[in-house]
Amino acid sequence: MESTALSSGERAILSRSPLARLPDRALRFTLTLLAALILALIVYFFVRLVGEARPAFAREGVFGFVFNNEWNVNAERFGALPLVVGTLITSALALLIGVPVALATALYTAELAHARVRTPLTILVELLAAVPSVVYGLWGIFFLAPRLKGAEQWVADRLSWLPFVGGGSVTIPNYFVAGLILAIMILPIVSAISREVIATVPADHKEAALGLGATRWEMIRTAVLPFCRAGIVGGAMLGLGRAIGETIAVTIVIGDAPQLGSHLFGQGYSLAAVIANEFGEAQGLHRSALFAAGLVLFVLTLLVNAIARVLVSRAARTRGSSSTPRAADETQPIAGAVAGV
Repeated sequence: MESTALSSGERAILSRSPLARLPDRALRFTLTLLAALILALIVYFFVRLVGEARPAFAREGVFGFVFNNEWNVNAERFGALPLVVGTLITSALALLIGVPVALATALYTAELAHARVRTPLTILVELLAAVPSVVYGLWGIFFLAPRLKGAEQWVADRLSWLPFVGGGSVTIPNYFVAGLILAIMILPIVSAISREVIATVPADHKEAALGLGATRWEMIRTAVLPFCRAGIVGGAMLGLGRAIGETIAVTIVIGDAPQLGSHLFGQGYSLAAVIANEFGEAQGLHRSALFAAGLVLFVLTLLVNAIARVLVSRAARTRGSSSTPRAADETQPIAGAVAGV
């Protein structure tokens, strides 16, 4: 009877007219076209940036533009190394400061917070994403930076033996304040992604760890974090891409010194900031150099996305291949402790 029903269903599907299958084909064609348009748009951006940046690359050379340390508009010398370094420093600071706080927030709201606190706290964290970037920049330069100057100078004096971190005088616009502002700006993105990934952890994994005598922290360390590693890495990389491309807030709080900073609490520049500051009055080779800076920023963002893809895939494969043995190995000491008691 089952084979008869199956064959009857197959005949019903095969007997449909081409007009009845038209919506499926139209949906497939539309989605394929939209995906192809996105890819074509990315290629168009890249080709257009390359075309506009060609005069600057012809003058400086690709490697000369990226690794030269001189950005002098009056002398028409354009080296983007200080801009690239400033972008990487502020983005790295954003990750170092923002990701642990975002992950701790996600773990608290998903695993530890009371039900009456969880929803308001989640909404408050997500509201950080609704604040305009210019507000972050103004708050950072007029409120946060002056109040942190004393603490920054104390750290610079005490860590004068540490390269790039210690020594020198603290300036109000500096790398550290820019990285701190970026950390606050990426916090809602990383926290939301981490929280959603933590929510997908099977309940029986957590209950098994607790049943073997694990504390709440041991349960999070052995059952939750290994399961969520790929999603947390993906969220962190998405936050990194957000930090690399931020413009207005960084422009306000990093300063406008197109040179390599001597220490963490000195002024610098970034790729996005130099484009925002100078594009309005740029002409000729200067304009081409700004397009070249945009191309470097575009390629840097693509590299971050590619690295994120590789890290997420590797973390997913690691979890799939070794999650069961690792869980068994980590629960053996807990089980032994319970048996000893």
